[in-house]
Amino acid sequence: MAGSSVETPRGVTDPAGAARGYRPSATMPFAAEFRRQASRRRTQLALGFMVLLPLIILIAFQFNSGGDDDNGNNEFASLVDLATSGGLNFTLFSIFVSASFLLVVVVALFCGDTVASEASWGSLRYLLAIPVPRARLLTVKLVVALAYSGLALLLLAGTALLAGTLRYGWSPLRSTVAAELEPGEGLLRLLAVLGYLAVVLLVVAGLAFLLSVTTDAALGAVGGAVLLWILSSILDQITALGALRDFLPTHFSTAWLGLLSTPVQTDDVVRGCISAISYATLFWGLAFWRFTRKDITS
Repeated sequence: MAGSSVETPRGVTDPAGAARGYRPSATMPFAAEFRRQASRRRTQLALGFMVLLPLIILIAFQFNSGGDDDNGNNEFASLVDLATSGGLNFTLFSIFVSASFLLVVVVALFCGDTVASEASWGSLRYLLAIPVPRARLLTVKLVVALAYSGLALLLLAGTALLAGTLRYGWSPLRSTVAAELEPGEGLLRLLAVLGYLAVVLLVVAGLAFLLSVTTDAALGAVGGAVLLWILSSILDQITALGALRDFLPTHFSTAWLGLLSTPVQTDDVVRGCISAISYATLFWGLAFWRFTRKDITS
């Protein structure tokens, strides 16, 4: 009949074609994904090892007699002496021995496994058929992976600080690049170091996440990110590359040492932050561009 309106059948779709009551922003809640990842064995093992590592180092120091060091180990022995001079110093040592490889592996694990594992299990297409918008799925997956990466870093430092303080006391922070810092200031310096490391590791997170949406093999995404980080570190040692090394993502990875110097050296820290955020943004942008255009068959 002319002039009459056609009503949408109740419970079917709205004029836009979506089911009545469907809200894309309400699909796949962050809390649900966070709990889901917490139940996975790899998450529990990775976080557990972050707590266990400082305790292993502490036990190793207890069995170190210090009398069998040769000249080749004098530098490391001096670091051990610093580590056992207080809780802050023990925390700094734990961060130092973990930053170049262990933390890279853990961040690559959380960010590289998150999407690729869904594809390898064959559950990714079912998540999208709920339906969860692709951009929404990637955003939640990335935020949860970054949250667990940050939690791993805090667990490592927190456990080291607690165990080291209980064993060696609350003493000034000492390092080979600065004078002694009072415990209060030393703690602030350590927090700054952790913050900078978190920013630098965004490069690993971005690269692993990009590989995770590119391949269905979680091990390939995690291993590929770690290997490329190691390759960049090796290239950074080749002085013949000259100024080209400044553009490598690992070139400023040790700039956090400037945060321990007296006075504080922040030039390389600022450059490192700009470099890391730029690389991470590029990798995440490519990941979203790739995933929103690929055919999901697994």
